[in-house]
Amino acid sequence: MNNPVKALVVDDSKLIRRVLCRVFEESESVKVVGEAGNGKEALEMVHSLNPDVITLDVNMPVMDGLTALKHIMIKYPRPTVMVSSLTREGAAVTFDALKYGAIDFIHKPSKVKGKNLEEQYRDMIKKVTLAAEVEIDSIRLIRSKKSKPAQNIGRQECKYVFAVGAAEGGYGSLLKIIPYLRQELPVAFIIVIHAGTRYVDAFARYLDANSMFNVKRAVDGDAVEAGTCYIAAGTEFISLDSARDGNILHIVTSGCQNCKGAVNFLMASLARILKKRSIGLILTGSGNDGINGMQAINRAGGGTIVQKPETCLCREMPESIMDKCNVNMVIADNKLADKLNRSFCAAA
Repeated sequence: MNNPVKALVVDDSKLIRRVLCRVFEESESVKVVGEAGNGKEALEMVHSLNPDVITLDVNMPVMDGLTALKHIMIKYPRPTVMVSSLTREGAAVTFDALKYGAIDFIHKPSKVKGKNLEEQYRDMIKKVTLAAEVEIDSIRLIRSKKSKPAQNIGRQECKYVFAVGAAEGGYGSLLKIIPYLRQELPVAFIIVIHAGTRYVDAFARYLDANSMFNVKRAVDGDAVEAGTCYIAAGTEFISLDSARDGNILHIVTSGCQNCKGAVNFLMASLARILKKRSIGLILTGSGNDGINGMQAINRAGGGTIVQKPETCLCREMPESIMDKCNVNMVIADNKLADKLNRSFCAAA
């Protein structure tokens, strides 16, 4: 971006605000246009200052960060990055913040985190500048908990299977999709997230608690059933095996933490086994994992969907797919569930 990003810094600690302001101003890519000590002050300042991005603490007096985030996203939708001692990857409060509309999160800079402070500051500046470029709209909150599945809902025919790839920003995008899917959809989702296994475990539990779909960690030997979402880490290579009454998952775990290719592997398998019943979906993230897989689904006659790049925290994966593949649909993450509900429930 040619002009510095205008940021509103919200934290009840004057010391933390001073540190963040200094880091941003020294970077020359972020300009602090205001500071607030609690969520109520932040709401008043968002309207008057019109910042490009907000950094928001969680624990604050008067109005806490999550409450303020809900109000901001409804009244003055603005890219928001949570900067808190509570927002660690895999923490429930982090997923809550993403569910309520935060674009990204970062743990407050600390000397005990393992990285040196300068590296943490660079990460924070990167996250804030990337978040400022995300196209954002007012969100709808997930108000209802998961209900008891209708009788035999899992035994309906699984007509289509989605192979989904996501990386940076993927938690937030999936929280805008999976909780809004109708339980009776005749489809299954197999999702690969390029994230650590323990974080994927926590995310699967959180997503299951907030979705009508059944959400579970992908396990070797699982039967692929309609109304179910299977989630795997990027170190888990999934293929489909044909069974007498459907398909089952076959999973091989790689010992390489930085390996790539799990999305391609999954999509190629779906294209080979399901052909026109396979659908590839690429969400936000970096790298090019998914190009070969989406091309395989193209050749098999299946469907291909890409998250609208302007709504992505990281556009590299979606843009590379759009450049190399024949894409059937480009859509914002917060519009996709309604589109699928209308299309597949009407066709059922």
